Amino acid sequence: MATINSVLGPLDTDNLGFTLTHEHVFTASAGLQQTFPELFGDFDALTEQAAVTLTEARDGGVKTIVDLSTMDLGRDIRFLGEMSRRTGVNIIAATGIWRDIPRALWFRTPDEIAALFVRELTVGIEGTGIMAGIIKVANDAEGVTKEGEIILRAAVRAAKQTGVNISTHSYAPGRVGEQQVAIFEDEGFDLNRVYIGHSNDTTDVEYLLGLVKKGVWLGLDRYQTSAPIGPDAEGRTQTLAALIKAGVGDRLMVSHDWSVLGVSRTSDPTMSRTYNPDGWLFSKRRVYPRLLELGCTQEQVDALNNDNPRRFLGGV
Repeated sequence: MATINSVLGPLDTDNLGFTLTHEHVFTASAGLQQTFPELFGDFDALTEQAAVTLTEARDGGVKTIVDLSTMDLGRDIRFLGEMSRRTGVNIIAATGIWRDIPRALWFRTPDEIAALFVRELTVGIEGTGIMAGIIKVANDAEGVTKEGEIILRAAVRAAKQTGVNISTHSYAPGRVGEQQVAIFEDEGFDLNRVYIGHSNDTTDVEYLLGLVKKGVWLGLDRYQTSAPIGPDAEGRTQTLAALIKAGVGDRLMVSHDWSVLGVSRTSDPTMSRTYNPDGWLFSKRRVYPRLLELGCTQEQVDALNNDNPRRFLGGV
């Protein structure tokens, strides 16, 4: 059976259950928590709010969350371990680099950076022994920059060495997923191991079907974020339904890109509930019923967060 590293150790992918494939318990910046802890407000309050929200998700049927916070997004691996132990929610952590590529990496080679990712995937993160289970990369509206290309190539080389998969942050309005795929193809990487995230920031179904035809998976994983790009929730769900009806529902996964606390905007961990009272249950409570109204079957809907994550993360 296939396994994936969770923050509490190896996890059989057959036991993932209902899985949200692109989330963040909290987001910040590298070193911010240690240097300017006041920006986090009352950290005990954050801890309690995160535990309450994860428990609510668990009680609502969410069994696994893929937390795609990398070091430049303020990843706190010890905190993730504590939250998983406390709530019983499986958490899969990420290595890789988001958009804030550290200057110290700009002139390193892909192989040098790949070695850093491999260590976090096979030895552990920050001396904890907790190993990442996925590689995260990111390219936004500016497309794949020179520095961004180095990170993409490093991610591929680390993935080849370890057998783990790659999840991307992409800018769908600019069709940046195509640029990412071109780099992966140039590296000779198996596109069945690639997840192009934030694909529901556009309603361009032709673009999205083109990506699927290449062999990647799509993350329809932006719902109820604090800084939305593109269509509203209804538009996103219409696009999701159109893709399912086009016959590619078995290559799609739904998530939110939501967090209990986004430190760049607030120090109050309760604020995110003002624009998303449903937390990590938004898709189950709001998106799924709407998909059924739009003519999707229950089997098609259930596959989005059950069968598809299991198949993607398990390499099926």
